[in-house]
Amino acid sequence: MGEVTSEVKIEEINSVKKKLSFEIPWSDVKSELDSAYLAVGKKARIKGFRPGKVPRKVLELHYRDDAEGEAISNLVSKSYISALEKNDIMPIDQPVIDQKGIDKEQNFSYTATVEIQPVVEPKDYTGLEVEKTEAKVTKKDVDSRLDQLKEMYATLEDVEEERGLEKGDFAVIDFEVTVDGKEMKELASKNYMLELGAGMFIPGFEDELKGLKKGESKEVSLTLPDNFEPKQIAGKEGVYSVTVKDIREKKVPELDAEFIKNFEKYETLADLKKDIKKTIGEEKKAAVESDVTKKLVDALLEKNVFDVPSAWIERQIYMMTLDTQQRMIRNGMPPDKVMEITANLHDRFQEQATTMVKSTILLNKIAEKESITVEESEIEERLKEMATQSARDLETVKESYEKNNLIEGLKNEILEKKTLEFIKGKATITTAEKKKGEVKEEGASK
Repeated sequence: MGEVTSEVKIEEINSVKKKLSFEIPWSDVKSELDSAYLAVGKKARIKGFRPGKVPRKVLELHYRDDAEGEAISNLVSKSYISALEKNDIMPIDQPVIDQKGIDKEQNFSYTATVEIQPVVEPKDYTGLEVEKTEAKVTKKDVDSRLDQLKEMYATLEDVEEERGLEKGDFAVIDFEVTVDGKEMKELASKNYMLELGAGMFIPGFEDELKGLKKGESKEVSLTLPDNFEPKQIAGKEGVYSVTVKDIREKKVPELDAEFIKNFEKYETLADLKKDIKKTIGEEKKAAVESDVTKKLVDALLEKNVFDVPSAWIERQIYMMTLDTQQRMIRNGMPPDKVMEITANLHDRFQEQATTMVKSTILLNKIAEKESITVEESEIEERLKEMATQSARDLETVKESYEKNNLIEGLKNEILEKKTLEFIKGKATITTAEKKKGEVKEEGASK
């Protein structure tokens, strides 16, 4: 059959979501059902009947769901597409259909909920006022970074003196575990390295080892945490039979001429401190710029309130979750554990994803209004930067981006950056004044 006749009521749920309610007369439903049963009858194979000669009542008995499903699909498709065209509605995704099936001699009703692109007319994006902090490097910053650096070159050395374990020591232990009198072989371990005081084992376990000397053993009884694995023994009492095989302590190097020999690029401690100060300064400057950008985007969204399709937010959440999973796997986490951890990230990403989608839409509209565009040379330049950063040649990077259809995404990234620079250039950005009583630490230690 051709077009179906239907009454359509359109309800605007919000500015980007519409609900279309349809009612199709029984005459059209019957016609579509007749066509469906005719098509089914040609293919039906029922014992006692020749192909194409199966009575309608027999077909209804065996193929009712198939025929009605086909009829509903055709009715929805024809009426829905016709309604979109007549009402100039351009959905961004597949509709959510709600229908109760076909009732004989009754009109067929269903609803289709669709989302459309938001209509955004950007305003008040020039003259924004935001504060930024001062990207100042203090002596404390440099000293803290030096401490981190020393920790990287720290060594673990055997304790020579005859003494017991203390907080901060590293104990090399063997242990076996029994629960309800049963040995849990999967929980036993040999040459296990444990830092006392780090809180990385079952609560209370590390305290029980204090004072033990090399070669000594002890039984430690503890209640296993509720989140303990395997779950069947969580909350039960576990008895750990522990033997201390070795005691080691961390030796942190002194900041002296000997320490500087670890680095080819520095001749003196002053050179190292100078480079650290420069690096921290660059990091702080980048952090300040990032904070300014966030404040500008927040101010823009506060002045430009609009709805966005949930489909786009869901897509952004999916991309954020996928990125998180890939990073975890690259860092060595087992895929099954990654899936378990990221299964509940949806709600955590909701607000951030919404902000990202809204800011992208708004910035694109501002770029359009201000005729901000991206030249091919700018894309080429960005590809060169990425090639240099990843120590690959330009053609390899370019080919990879083209092969994976990433050029358009890169272009949008550059466009957003240029638009933000435009907005920043039109904004009033002031440096936050130092709070009364706050003391600045000048310079860095020599």
